[in-house]
Amino acid sequence: MYRMFIVACLAIVAGLFLTPHHPALAQSSATKPEVFFLSPQDGATVSNPVLVRFGLKNMTVAPAGVEKPGTGHHHLLVDAPLPPLDEPIPNDDNHLHFGKGQTETELRLAPGKHTLQLLMGDWTHIPHNPPVYSQPITIFVK
Repeated sequence: MYRMFIVACLAIVAGLFLTPHHPALAQSSATKPEVFFLSPQDGATVSNPVLVRFGLKNMTVAPAGVEKPGTGHHHLLVDAPLPPLDEPIPNDDNHLHFGKGQTETELRLAPGKHTLQLLMGDWTHIPHNPPVYSQPITIFVK
């Protein structure tokens, strides 16, 4: 009985140290890279050309071909799911590369509903490990 009590107490104490509210975990999540859209907002109705602005926290933008830890460049997925995360990101009309370090672009999209998602790539266009990608957003083009 006493042994079960000790095991239960240890489990409770361990749980306190593994919760997201623990300062050590909060600090590590605070330095986790994040990529997101500054504009447009999810659900927005927009007109062409569509100005898309990229946001990035806890990582620095560097052009493709520049190998430097903690850096990457943006890729914009238009009406496409995430590609394989262990291979170079495709380069086509649905996977737009911003290898010069650009942080915004203007798009011309057909009228209707579109999904956009950002994915950071390393100096060779391969997603980071762990991958750094935004939540997809949906926009409506008039």
